Amino acid sequence: MSLLFSIALATIPALPEPVANNAVAKVVIDEQAYFLSFMGLSSGKAHTDVHNKVWVLKVGDNAWQAAKAVPSTLPLTGRLASTAVGVGKHAYVFGGYTVSADHQEISTPDVYRYDVLSNSYTQLASMPVPVDDSVALKYQQRYIYLVSGWHNDGNVNLVQVYDTQTDTWQQASPFLGQPVFGQAAAISGNTLLVCDGVKTQANADKRRSFAAVAQCLKGTIDADNPLKIDWRTVPHPTGVAHYRMAATSFNGDIYMMGGSDNPYNYNGMGYDGKPAPASDHVWRFDIEKNTWQVMPKADTASMDHRGLLEHQGSLYRLGGMDNNQQVTADALGYKVKLSL
Repeated sequence: MSLLFSIALATIPALPEPVANNAVAKVVIDEQAYFLSFMGLSSGKAHTDVHNKVWVLKVGDNAWQAAKAVPSTLPLTGRLASTAVGVGKHAYVFGGYTVSADHQEISTPDVYRYDVLSNSYTQLASMPVPVDDSVALKYQQRYIYLVSGWHNDGNVNLVQVYDTQTDTWQQASPFLGQPVFGQAAAISGNTLLVCDGVKTQANADKRRSFAAVAQCLKGTIDADNPLKIDWRTVPHPTGVAHYRMAATSFNGDIYMMGGSDNPYNYNGMGYDGKPAPASDHVWRFDIEKNTWQVMPKADTASMDHRGLLEHQGSLYRLGGMDNNQQVTADALGYKVKLSL
């Protein structure tokens, strides 16, 4: 007999101002959780609205606090599509891209470690191949995997592995799916799950174009070699690809939610010229059974996420865009239902 129950939803206040495409992370220090939001796009959605602002929430407080802005080695300091992950008491921030007045986009190689308590950054070894719109997944509280993503002129199939203990990079087994940007991914134990995103395609009579890819690949990290990954396809939950979903793991399962079924530029307009709609779907992947479950929908549709934060059994989307492509400051929580 199966019994479903809900875990109480903690109150997470809205961000100080609307922001989308922001990298998010959670760190825990002496049993105190902190949520962090790094960089992103403010409500004007123009290139001048790309920023490097940072906000920190001591979970349990009723307001976020402004923190020191993320440094940059490039002339433009604001970035979009960076990614972040908490490892121990630090947050690690990777890449992103800058947008100039003439709309040139440059992938940054920057990697920084952020210390919450001292509100300070340490510059770390740069990415061998700078990527943005990638994913960052931590393993064994030591390694961070960046899977696929965009590099200046196209997608890469690389799995770049950063070692937090030695400040060095190595290459793992390449990603065997179609190289993409804007994919969603999470890790549970030694299992990676990467779904969807956008591919680039050549055309006979016009410039390259972008197309969504409905794909899910499961990667199993070798117990003796963190650079060896066994990639295998798994069925897609719906057959409809989504762009810039939020994803995380909880209780051995992997969750993906939100995003849009119409890939779009950073202002929320689809590459097809149509406004991109936000989604309210929630998918759960059971690693042991290798099966998907389509969960009850979220109360609010959202898109343009760079991560999903779990706290005490609830999942939080921080910022993003709503169904009208408007940048939001909302902290949207989802009560996980567990089956016993």
